[in-house]
Amino acid sequence: MDATGKAARRAAAVAVHLFTAAGAAAAMLALSRALDGDFPAMFAWLGLCLFIDGIDGSLARAVGVKTHAAWIDGALLDLVVDFLTYVLVPVLAIWRSGLLASGIGDVLCPLVVMAAALYFADRRMKTRDNWFRGFPALWNVVALYLFVFSPPPGVNAALVAVLTGLMFAPVAFVHPLRVERFRALTLCVTMAWLACAAAAIAPGMSGGPLAKIGLACSGLYFLALTVWRSRNRSSLT
Repeated sequence: MDATGKAARRAAAVAVHLFTAAGAAAAMLALSRALDGDFPAMFAWLGLCLFIDGIDGSLARAVGVKTHAAWIDGALLDLVVDFLTYVLVPVLAIWRSGLLASGIGDVLCPLVVMAAALYFADRRMKTRDNWFRGFPALWNVVALYLFVFSPPPGVNAALVAVLTGLMFAPVAFVHPLRVERFRALTLCVTMAWLACAAAAIAPGMSGGPLAKIGLACSGLYFLALTVWRSRNRSSLT
């Protein structure tokens, strides 16, 4: 490969790293909206973060970032951005929105962030067949459901506590893009979930009946996959 080709590949690899890092900038904007109490805008920015996270891995493999921009650890960069977008921003939103009873959030939400930090550092996070081992700290998804369905504060606190424990439980949660089993169906359900989530956010987090039904049904599908895959606990390695 000539020098021009090498420079072009290196530039493409660096551009992908910058694209991943842009998720951190979007997370900051989401955090700003959360602090202002503008939760629909917060979820819109988190949606952009989700889009970036959904395609940056494929882009990284396509341009060979491990070869042409190896001085930046793409996996570590992805984890840093994911912690901001999947954990810190949505947990703060749950805390500041009044979804939890006064005083409960002051204790529970910092514990969630601490537990999630341990989960992100756990080398056993993924099984050999690319399922998540334990609840994969999808607190942006949890926050969306809490905002749209608005359960009582006591139910919210119990759910958050249970999911925090499930991060370290011997259960498997599907990675919708990388798990091979039922992949086509899972991708279709994921696309439907994204559409319903967008529809629920658009009218100011009120969520129409069809959006709520779609979110509920898709959520049940992913829970069913968890039950199916977790039956064989000995394989959760």
